[in-house]
Amino acid sequence: MLQDRQTATPRDIAIASTAMMVIIVLSNILVQYPIQFGNLENHLTWGAVPYPFAFLVSDLTNRRFGPTRARQVAYVGFAVAVALSIYFATPRIAIASGTAFLAAQLLDISIFTRMNQKVWWLPPFVSATISAALDTLIFFSVAFYCGPLPIIGSDISSLLGQIDIADQCANLPWTSLALGDYLVKLLINILWLAPYGLILAWLMPGAITSRKTA
Repeated sequence: MLQDRQTATPRDIAIASTAMMVIIVLSNILVQYPIQFGNLENHLTWGAVPYPFAFLVSDLTNRRFGPTRARQVAYVGFAVAVALSIYFATPRIAIASGTAFLAAQLLDISIFTRMNQKVWWLPPFVSATISAALDTLIFFSVAFYCGPLPIIGSDISSLLGQIDIADQCANLPWTSLALGDYLVKLLINILWLAPYGLILAWLMPGAITSRKTA
């Protein structure tokens, strides 16, 4: 049922969009730096830590204001984050991040909306788990893959360079980094279910107890 959704004010959208923007820009800066601890530099970057919270912002917006407002926040966050990431990170990372972010957010919103009447923790868990996989695949394959493209048979760095949106490929083990990144996203996805529930109960009293149990 949709009657428990609230009407979003410009201030609500501005807060959610700003939070989304900060998360994405910070992630795009930190993804350039592998975690130098033990053998983690070949499996994980610092960008994996803040990024999953983008799904928290999206899911709370969706749950409180509905999918239309959630998409609005995603579009605003996408546009501003890509523009700032070109400056603070690199053009290639900005393009990879923007593509992955928008595709994953729209998928997350769609799945969450379809499951909105389920028990409160299930929609954010399922939607973020599936969407994070898509996000990771798109981002790391575009941002760091440097080999020949299937069918086209050309080097992706040269192809992107010809349309003047990309810098040189980063010499990083992108497949292992992608796997590590996704595993961290799954872990954080589980850990932020409790904060999600607390924030949801605070913003919308009764929202948790009114959800179905299956």
